[in-house]
Amino acid sequence: MSDNLPYKNGRGAQINPRNRFFAQEKGEDFDDIDPSEEDDLKTKFIEVYPKTIVNKLTSPDVGMYYSLNPYQGCEHGCTYCYARPTHEYWGYSAGTDFERVILVKKNAPELLEEALKKKSWKVQTISISGNTDCYQPCERQYQITRKLLEIMLKYRHPVGIITKNTLVTRDLDILSELAKLNLVVVNISITSLKEELRRKLEPRTASSRKKLEAIELLTGHGIPVNVMMAPIIPALNDDEIFSIAKESGQRGAFSMHHQIVRLNGPNGEIFTDWVNKNYPDRAEKILNQLRDTHGGQLSDSRFGTRMKGEGVYALNIQRQVQLARKRFLPDLPFPRLSTDLFAIPDTSGQMKLFGD
Repeated sequence: MSDNLPYKNGRGAQINPRNRFFAQEKGEDFDDIDPSEEDDLKTKFIEVYPKTIVNKLTSPDVGMYYSLNPYQGCEHGCTYCYARPTHEYWGYSAGTDFERVILVKKNAPELLEEALKKKSWKVQTISISGNTDCYQPCERQYQITRKLLEIMLKYRHPVGIITKNTLVTRDLDILSELAKLNLVVVNISITSLKEELRRKLEPRTASSRKKLEAIELLTGHGIPVNVMMAPIIPALNDDEIFSIAKESGQRGAFSMHHQIVRLNGPNGEIFTDWVNKNYPDRAEKILNQLRDTHGGQLSDSRFGTRMKGEGVYALNIQRQVQLARKRFLPDLPFPRLSTDLFAIPDTSGQMKLFGD
């Protein structure tokens, strides 16, 4: 993207880097949106029908066994999003394409139910939104996440949710029923309480005030909420650890976890462009401190350190989080959701022979 082009308000990425997996940029074989059309801010939704929907995770530091993503790409447009490079596997750019070309997995509920019915199915918590947000704005229209939760309740299956959107409160009825059975935990991500920073960093997420209200509403209905301060970006939002912990604790969150930003793949170029455009006076300070947490690089692929970082800055952040949790939150252990209630519903009508 040329520096002469106007800043795209409402978009996190300001550039659309070429896809690393193609010798030439995508064209008609993939989609009719050309990456060079930098002034095109319209979001396009493409309905797709994958063959599978539940992913078994093998990474030792993600804390999930299964993940399920009803959407590919994310309207929220968080500048730093670690999921951006996955858009390249579908033939798109990790930049503005990630925010404006959303793949809607229409058959996700059917695929989930098929998976749960298999004799080989192993019951473990399924995390919805391990990659992109299941409550991004288009969920209002498609309601795929709500259908997935209905299936979770139907089969009494444990589920975790990760979101930055207060649309999660729409499904309070289902979530409350799941919570009564110890089958759900909601993770709400809060990156900053400063609205000017939030609007630039993650332009289409819910406001900080709305997120805090959502925490209070959910916990008031007995739904456990963990706050994710993710990511923490040195010299940009690391001064908010205590304030986010305090506000979250006052609204009933049981704990707070954190991650340090890691700019994998093309994210380094995207974030560097963004930070120079938005914070030119401290861009080098931000980038240099970030490199110090990742062994001199903007990213780190090593299990165990890639999300928490290492070095002086990372240690300082870790200690602040520990102190903030101890001071402002119950800091309870992460709930072990029930796995022994799972049952495939009887749809044959045979059980009616036995009466109520």
